[in-house]
Amino acid sequence: MELKLIIENVESDVFLAFNRTNMESKRDRRFSLSLDIAEIFKPLIVDRIIFRLFNRRQLDESKHFETNVDGCYLNEKGRKLFIAEFDEQLKQTISHRRLKRHVSYQRLIRLECYKLIKHLVDMEPYQALRPWW
Repeated sequence: MELKLIIENVESDVFLAFNRTNMESKRDRRFSLSLDIAEIFKPLIVDRIIFRLFNRRQLDESKHFETNVDGCYLNEKGRKLFIAEFDEQLKQTISHRRLKRHVSYQRLIRLECYKLIKHLVDMEPYQALRPWW
């Protein structure tokens, strides 16, 4: 939901889709643009949080997960732990090499949305985010 709010703040259509796997989701009324942008940031934010929580032994298979025939999911306690860590990660800052200042991960997501808008209105070609940190 956080990503949807960021996209709405930069005045984009959250139902717009770029990723082919998300093209069908407009019919389902899912937030396609949010899903596409989330794909960019999953390895940078989400995967790192999961590994960090496991490596620090804060996330435990027996305490924070539930399994069924569909797979393995975070239970309520696990979701609360992950969301708290996710919120903290969004506040963390990195040194932006082009802007020459520190920006939060949340701001970095917004900047990526602006890059997509500039691409759509033919201001500049879109170049995907490449982590430099």
